[in-house]
Amino acid sequence: MKRTIYIFSDGELKRKRNTLYFETEEGKKYIPVENTSELFIFGEVSINKRLLEFLTESEIIMHFFNYYGYYVGSYYPRQHLNSGYMILKQAEHYLDPSKRLILARKFVEGAVENIKKVLAYYKNRGKQLGEYIQKIESISQSLQSCKDTEGLMAIEGNIREQYYYAFDRILDNEHFIFEGRTRRPPKNRLNALISFANSILYTVCLSEIYHTHLDPRIGFLHTTNFRRFSLNLDVAEVFKPIIADRVIFTLVNKGIIKPQHFEQKLDGIVLNEKGREVFVREMDERLKATFEHRGLGRHVSYRQLIRLELYKIEKHLIGDDEYRPFITSW
Repeated sequence: MKRTIYIFSDGELKRKRNTLYFETEEGKKYIPVENTSELFIFGEVSINKRLLEFLTESEIIMHFFNYYGYYVGSYYPRQHLNSGYMILKQAEHYLDPSKRLILARKFVEGAVENIKKVLAYYKNRGKQLGEYIQKIESISQSLQSCKDTEGLMAIEGNIREQYYYAFDRILDNEHFIFEGRTRRPPKNRLNALISFANSILYTVCLSEIYHTHLDPRIGFLHTTNFRRFSLNLDVAEVFKPIIADRVIFTLVNKGIIKPQHFEQKLDGIVLNEKGREVFVREMDERLKATFEHRGLGRHVSYRQLIRLELYKIEKHLIGDDEYRPFITSW
């Protein structure tokens, strides 16, 4: 698959004939357009219309993050796989409460099963997580009787709260303690990692949607509205435990991310520039990592796995096959 380019420095992103380059005070660095799928912009970067036209021609998405690492928005080029039929099917499933509920429940079920798999993985390695697994299993029994998406979101929130409290036992690190979920701004280092990890995964899912016939504005678990994409949030729920959270565990347990990678900003705690670089490097490695997919009988990367999940959603929408979320086989 094509590469993701991450830009942390300040400078100017320019087009030169049929290529791109990033210019800073230290010089120019060329970007191989034919091998690039997306750009993540963390630094202060200047762009112009000629560049955006070229990105559209090359089908390259650009995601922007502000000084504090918060996702700002994306340059989402004109969709090259437009499908009026698929948009109608998405709208049909969203507007029909029963059809919407089926898909929304599947996303939550996938998230819960993968959460349980992660907890079981660490329990088998000596972590005292039995009580959290039991609580999550108890709460999840209400999923089948839930009558609307608001109820599903509430149940999912309660399950994820128990799951996040289990992080303290998985990590066992005095510098990274949960203490309750806080956002914008996160109030401690672990919450800062969770928020940043989720934000990166949301944008990765958005990029993968671009390469399908799906419209990212029409989700099913998360309400479709005037302000944002929502389908990428739905899909990310399934993969947070096995991609985003596992990156956090790796970085903390191996001592790769440290207290000095954070700073106090906006009455909270955020990753500093070096911390974001460290995290993004590990996340990129995770997305490129491959494993043997039992259903396909071949190796796929975690990024490819997200694309495959979207294809399954397409098949569900057009009635070819019922959607079943990916559940890891650890």
